[in-house]
Amino acid sequence: MEKPKLFETGKSFVWTMTLLLLLFCLRLGWEYRNYTEFIAKPFYFTHAVVLNAYTKTKGEWRYQVLKLHSDEGLTFYTTTHSTEPFAHQRIRVEIFPSSKITFAGYLGSFYVKSRIGKHENMPVSVKTALLEKVASQHHTSSIASFYNAIFFAAPLSKILREKIALLGVSHLVALSGFHLSILWAILYGFFLLLYKPLQQRYFPHRYALFDVGLLTVLILGVYLWFVGSPPSLLRSYAMMLAGWAVLLMGIELISFPFLATVAALLLVLFPFLCVSVSFWLSVCGVFYIFLLLHYMKHWNKWLITLLVIPVGIFLLMLPVVHMIFGVTSSYQLLSPLLSILFIPFYPLAMLLHTAGMGGSLDGALLHLFALPADAQEHFLPLWVGGLYVLLSLLAVKYRSAFYALAAAALLYAFYLFSG
Repeated sequence: MEKPKLFETGKSFVWTMTLLLLLFCLRLGWEYRNYTEFIAKPFYFTHAVVLNAYTKTKGEWRYQVLKLHSDEGLTFYTTTHSTEPFAHQRIRVEIFPSSKITFAGYLGSFYVKSRIGKHENMPVSVKTALLEKVASQHHTSSIASFYNAIFFAAPLSKILREKIALLGVSHLVALSGFHLSILWAILYGFFLLLYKPLQQRYFPHRYALFDVGLLTVLILGVYLWFVGSPPSLLRSYAMMLAGWAVLLMGIELISFPFLATVAALLLVLFPFLCVSVSFWLSVCGVFYIFLLLHYMKHWNKWLITLLVIPVGIFLLMLPVVHMIFGVTSSYQLLSPLLSILFIPFYPLAMLLHTAGMGGSLDGALLHLFALPADAQEHFLPLWVGGLYVLLSLLAVKYRSAFYALAAAALLYAFYLFSG
């Protein structure tokens, strides 16, 4: 029996999206009003937490670049010639807004001149203690940085970030739906094992999907807040929450209107996501998963999980990614295999760190990160990328367009890696 759809008619979907678009425009208008008031100020005092700090050299001058998040929710960069350590400190800062700050920058992140006032060490929080506990189990800062990134969305060092990009596994390091799916499977499976015997004996009338799902959703919601709600993880959590609700109502889950509705709702609630590259790449990734499942849902489930999804997503996302990031290395061909290996690696790494044996896999990781030595830059022209996106949308309805899309992705992959 076919499940009912989220929208019974195309007309109801169009009206819903029109309403959400109107709400998004109203939210964006409100944010633009705040932006114009902000850049009109000659100076602005605020308190901010230093998210990241690194040193740069220009000629004879050495200075620090600070990434800050203010109490008002603004994320911005500034520089200082001070040699004092600023990482993970809370500072009072005077910033000097100007019309050079664009509206897109205001929503996302921007550079601004500043004068740094008093600063103080952040009180030791649970997150800080966990970051330090993970780091203490490793002899190299790069490996500690890697684990803190995949566990707590901590920033990566520049060198390691470049190495990971060369391997084509940035999606494995930046917390996203991939990580959330693994965490959901672990938590839901564990709680279900405890729940089933109790349900059979004491409350057989209860629905496991609701009770166990609610507990899992709440725990993952706390985790989302704990790691700072990165855009890709925020999108993933919203889809997980909506997906759980849709399953409870018995409505079809794997559908493009569902994806579009969740993305639109997130844009209404969090307008800054409209300038977040990670958010849009995350949406594209889910779109292509849905597209593959749409045409291959009758294939063997293990074949889909272990081959079609990893390889298909890698190929279909290549043109989209290369519109924004040009880094290309032959080692990126390892990406589908590494994505599969990450599924058992992630919970194993958590277990090892909980037991104080987090350094057990350091040798293998150091060898892996040392593989790519150089790379080339290949950017896909935006007009070609636009045609590719249009073909992707047509593939939702036309099988011939899907085959053309797959062929285009394969040809582009051959062009990138055959040289």
